[in-house]
Amino acid sequence: MQILKKIKEKSFLVLGRAGIDLYADPVGTAAETAEMFRADLGGSSANICVGLSKLGCQSALVTSVSDDIVGRFCINRLMHYGVDTHYIKTKGGEYRTSLAVYESRLEDFQLCLYRNNAVDFQVDHQDVEAVDYDAFCSLITAGTVFAGEPSRASTFHAFDLAKEAGLPIIFDIDYRPYSWPSPQVASDVLTRAGMASDMIVGNDEEFGFMAGDYDRGLDQARRLADQGKIVIYKRGHNGAITFVDGKEIHTGIYPVTAIKPNGAGDSFLAGLLASIAHGCTLEQAILRGSACASIVVSHPGCAPAMPDTATLNAFITSHPGPTVV
Repeated sequence: MQILKKIKEKSFLVLGRAGIDLYADPVGTAAETAEMFRADLGGSSANICVGLSKLGCQSALVTSVSDDIVGRFCINRLMHYGVDTHYIKTKGGEYRTSLAVYESRLEDFQLCLYRNNAVDFQVDHQDVEAVDYDAFCSLITAGTVFAGEPSRASTFHAFDLAKEAGLPIIFDIDYRPYSWPSPQVASDVLTRAGMASDMIVGNDEEFGFMAGDYDRGLDQARRLADQGKIVIYKRGHNGAITFVDGKEIHTGIYPVTAIKPNGAGDSFLAGLLASIAHGCTLEQAILRGSACASIVVSHPGCAPAMPDTATLNAFITSHPGPTVV
C-alpha cells in the first residue's frame, strides 16, 4: 500500500499536545501521601514524538505551550529527546500547558489531569499553514486536538494541506470524555476525522463509541477498513485485529508485570510506525508496537519509559511471547 511506502521516509509530523507529567516516587506510592514526585514530558502527541525519535525516526510537533516555566520545560524536554520544536508556538495570557499527576501502581491507580484554559487548543490556521509538509512522510494526530477550537478546525485544515502534499493521515482516536462538551459532539467529530484518515488506531471502546454502540465497535472498524483504510482494533490483553486489503491480521501481546496503565497507546503507535519505517512487515510492526506498549507500562513515566531500538530488540529477544490469539 502507498501509505506503508510513504512511512518508510521516516519523518513524521505530529499534531497535538505536550504537557508536564508529575508521577509519585517511588513506585507504588499513592500521590496523596507522596513526599517526592518525578517530572518529565507528557501529553499523548509529545509522547508519540519521543517514541519515534528514540526509535530512529525524525519527528516534529505542532502545538502551543504557555509562555511560562512549564511551557519552557516541555520545549526543553522535547529538544532533549531529539524532537523538532520548530512548529511550537508560545502563547501568553491565561492559557496553560496541561499538567498530569499520577502514580506508578495499578491498584487504586489515580490520574489527575489539569487542562484549564488548555493552550494546545489554541493552534490556529496560521500555525498549520506555516508547516513545510513536503519535509514529512505522514501526518499523525490524536483525537484530543479535536475537542476544542480553534485546534479542531485548524487540524482539519492541516489534513487538507497534508493531503495536497501527498501525506497520509494517521489517526489515533484517543477519546478522552472529560475534554469534550458532549458525547454526541465527540462522536460526530471523531467519526469525521476517521473518515478523512488513511490509518486509524483505537481500542474496542473507542470504535464502539464512534459507532454509537459499544457492542458494534468491531463492525465500525470493518466498515472503515472497507473504504481502503488500515484499521488497527486494539483489544487490551487480547491483542489486536488489523484490517488491511480485505484481510484480518490477529496479533497477541507481550505479557509483563505492569506498574501503571497509561502511556501504552502512545508507545504502541510510535513502535508500530517506526518499525514500518525501518522495513518491517505490517504484522511484525504491530508486534513491535505491542512490545513497546509492554515496556512502557512496566516502567515509571511515559516519555522516559519509551524504548530505544536496542532496548526494544533486547526485550523481544529475551521476553516470552507474543501470546497466541
